[in-house]
Amino acid sequence: MLDSQLETGERTLQSWDRSIRVLEALKRAGQANDVAVLQARSNRMQLEASVISLRKSIAETENTLSALLAQPSHRIVRGTLAEADFPRHVSVGVPAQLLSNRPDVRRAEHDLARAFYNTNVARAAFYPSLTLSGTLGWTNNGGGTVANPGQWLANVLGSLVQPLFDKGANAAALEIAKAQQEEASLRFRQSLLDAGKEVNNALAHWQAAQQRVDVGARQIETLREAVRRTEALMRHSPATYLEVLTAQQSLLDAEQAQSSNRFDEIQGIIHLYRALGGGLR
Repeated sequence: MLDSQLETGERTLQSWDRSIRVLEALKRAGQANDVAVLQARSNRMQLEASVISLRKSIAETENTLSALLAQPSHRIVRGTLAEADFPRHVSVGVPAQLLSNRPDVRRAEHDLARAFYNTNVARAAFYPSLTLSGTLGWTNNGGGTVANPGQWLANVLGSLVQPLFDKGANAAALEIAKAQQEEASLRFRQSLLDAGKEVNNALAHWQAAQQRVDVGARQIETLREAVRRTEALMRHSPATYLEVLTAQQSLLDAEQAQSSNRFDEIQGIIHLYRALGGGLR
């Protein structure tokens, strides 16, 4: 984006130079005054300062990238904004199943599964720990054989109806597990809602940026035609010099904004890819 804006600025500087030369010629011919020339020079100086700032930003960006690569500061070889190849079309509607690719959604899902398991473990504590082991018959959790499982079950199951079983520890554990499961369920649901919001925001970002790019392209074409016509008129009517300066400045602003719009369009695709957890596997 910075390279594109720098290219636009340098190209516009050349355009300003041509306008200044024309105005100076018109001044010598008595068809323009000092105000026109001074205004054109002022606009050129303002643009020159902007170009210097762009070069500084490019150098700082290269230095940042070099540091990320653990390398000394150097020029980063790169393509152009126009060459960046990103999708121009995204299918309408994104399946909710794609949200399962997101790490935060997967974590919430696993937390819910763990909470469900913990609830079942807590509920199992209410039931006797007997095991059917084939030839050994009924055994308890200590590995010992239960000679009369019917009587053992009667004794244990009878204790389940007591107000406080095991001093309420099992009941409390079950209630805690149920609460944790409900909490995990709510977190999972909220993670899906948050993920959906991010996807919708990324889609809206991309769609809006793409619309701005389309409008900007038409605006630039219109302004270029305006500059061509006002420059032609300036050669025959000195009163139009202000229109020329205005048209050139408007074209510069539109071209610089178009670079930002294109950058935003690319960012929208990247944000969508990230919001979907990295796309399709």
